[in-house]
Amino acid sequence: MKMKKRALVSVSDKTGVVDFCKGLVKNGFEIISTGGTAKALKEAGLNVIGISEITGFPECLDGRVKTLHPNVHAGLLAMRSNSEHMAQLEKLKINTIDIVCVNLYPFKATLAKGADFAECIENIDIGGPTMIRAAAKNYQDVAVIVDPNDYQKVLTELAEGGVTLETKKYLQYKVFAHTAVYDSLISNYLASQLGITFPDDVTFAYEKAQDMRYGENPQQQAVFYREQFPRKGSLSTAKQLWGKELSYNNINDANGALELLKEFGSTPAVVACKHANPCGVGTGDSVYQAYMRAYESDPVSVFGGILAINGTVDEDTATEINKIFIEIVMAPAYTEKALEILEQKKNIRLLQIDEITARRESTAFDMKKVYGGLLVQQYDESLIKGEDLSVFKTRAQVETSTLANGKQKTVYGCGVVTNRAPTEEEIAAMLFNWKVVKHTKSNAIVIGKQGRTTGIGMGQTNRIWAAQQAIAHAGKEAKGSVMASDAFFPFPDCVEECVKAGITAIIQPGGSIQDKASVEACNSAGIAMVFVGDRHFKH
Repeated sequence: MKMKKRALVSVSDKTGVVDFCKGLVKNGFEIISTGGTAKALKEAGLNVIGISEITGFPECLDGRVKTLHPNVHAGLLAMRSNSEHMAQLEKLKINTIDIVCVNLYPFKATLAKGADFAECIENIDIGGPTMIRAAAKNYQDVAVIVDPNDYQKVLTELAEGGVTLETKKYLQYKVFAHTAVYDSLISNYLASQLGITFPDDVTFAYEKAQDMRYGENPQQQAVFYREQFPRKGSLSTAKQLWGKELSYNNINDANGALELLKEFGSTPAVVACKHANPCGVGTGDSVYQAYMRAYESDPVSVFGGILAINGTVDEDTATEINKIFIEIVMAPAYTEKALEILEQKKNIRLLQIDEITARRESTAFDMKKVYGGLLVQQYDESLIKGEDLSVFKTRAQVETSTLANGKQKTVYGCGVVTNRAPTEEEIAAMLFNWKVVKHTKSNAIVIGKQGRTTGIGMGQTNRIWAAQQAIAHAGKEAKGSVMASDAFFPFPDCVEECVKAGITAIIQPGGSIQDKASVEACNSAGIAMVFVGDRHFKH
């Protein structure tokens, strides 16, 4: 039995498939095909062998069973260099299949359109993955194509004498990468349907969005991958309007600014960020006012920083931004005049992010790669324990007990823990600062007034240094400001710094065995302090 050159073609994405098959025919191949692909090829004037002619069995079960047959898989898996394999094909009258061109049922597109469970399950491909995995296993004899971008390369090499072993190995790799992503999408979808948050085994599907010149440092190679389903209001959905490509550090830092911006909802807000930490934050009645407050918070650090803005950038705001060097501006919209002004700076990058204030989806997780493993956690979505804002006007419950050593232990609940309760203005400033400190690297202290930060201390190895840093940055603006601490005060020393600086109120989680000492220090100075329960470490 003389083996004929045959290609099996069955694709959901029919981009370029007609021209590819014409090229195969030109190179002496017979085309085997199924269903809709066979119809499209016949309509283009190509001779096609129906899959049933190969299997001797009709397509059945609404197309669920087409290619799952020994006449197909023996033709794919027989090793041409193995005489016993070839003798068995001869005896069984099975022809080899030398090229497989298959892409899978559109499970991703089915999910994206919000299909119900039944439709999603029906769009899980069975025959396709089986065929391409079989062909890829026998890579030395079969060229298997899952990406239309590879059609021309295969045709070029066929015209030059045959698909090279190097290309076949590359195509083999693409098959298993393709099925790994496909199966990841399916398994994660099924986990979500079952409410499984942290499965025993997990895979994640990402696609390359951008090659980068380098990583954090020039000696590090880097790339940006985005999720298969880009999240609303994320950098993966950003449209770049102006400027050179974003760098690794740009994306990392911009994400920090974007996460904080979401805390302010529709209130006009501007976050200035440096090294993924806020350096100035402002809110106001307009984007312009919010920008000026953010800039005035730290006009030194904002230079060369990143701006995240939750409203339309207008002419006045753009004029102010252009007075200094800014790396990136992110906003949902820009006026035509604002773009004209900002584009005068060749080194600025302008990003448009629709739905920039969209909150994170419940299926999103915070992940940190460590050498040899992966840390996965839910995002820190809370602000105040129980989200109960009455905490600012409610007296905290206090319990005192005697320890075994005879010492007294005082435990405070959430609420006002000092003799003096905060004023309405101080409460507004507390809430504002609490949102900022939540997105500042620990140990973190933020001081500020209603609508703007005045000083930020971040990333210190002890809390007193973070407090001193924030106060030093604020300078004379510290007086009359409010302080927020992302975790409890282990000692009253931070309160003592507040007294010296003229800070009038403090918001913190509470929970230290030294809480009483800090409360008493506040009472002595007339400072109001509120415990809110939730800690906001960020590392």
